[in-house]
Amino acid sequence: MAELNTGGGGGKKKGHVRSKKQDASVDLTAMVDLAFLLITFFMLTTSLSKPQSMNLAMPDKTKDQPQPIELDVADDRTLTLLLGEKDQLVWYYGLPGDPIEGPTKVGYGKNGVRKELQSKVQSVVAKYGDPKKGLIVLIKASKKSTYRNLVDVLDEMAITQVPTYAIVDITPEENAMLKKEGLYTE
Repeated sequence: MAELNTGGGGGKKKGHVRSKKQDASVDLTAMVDLAFLLITFFMLTTSLSKPQSMNLAMPDKTKDQPQPIELDVADDRTLTLLLGEKDQLVWYYGLPGDPIEGPTKVGYGKNGVRKELQSKVQSVVAKYGDPKKGLIVLIKASKKSTYRNLVDVLDEMAITQVPTYAIVDITPEENAMLKKEGLYTE
């Protein structure tokens, strides 16, 4: 049992006769029990944050995997994002050899790549008049980009509701674009 003793225990004085006082004590057992009950209650009723994840379809790794097929995609529907270092990226619209727009260096977030993605999603749907023929985004991460940058771009795909996107390997020509913008050093 927990007790709080507040007794004086001082020495006796000569000449004074006093009546004996009892030591004051407070039983803290009930207070400790209440504290543990409250802690237990709040631990059981608190909801912990649940991790959120995004579904990502990846091809199976098999030995007998067929060679990739070159698809003819309209260059006026294709936006390529080149992830570089320094938390920045370069985008271009069209083919790498002869882009319709870009290459342009931007950052991540609502004033960076999100703004570009939203405008391109709207312009492609307006041009073709068919939501099924929407924007196609190719995400190409350089060796200098970080995993966080890739996750940020995937988040932007979900936010801007890009219908079709793929993560593909970066080419030496595109690495040269990043070097030109100062986002890739060897």
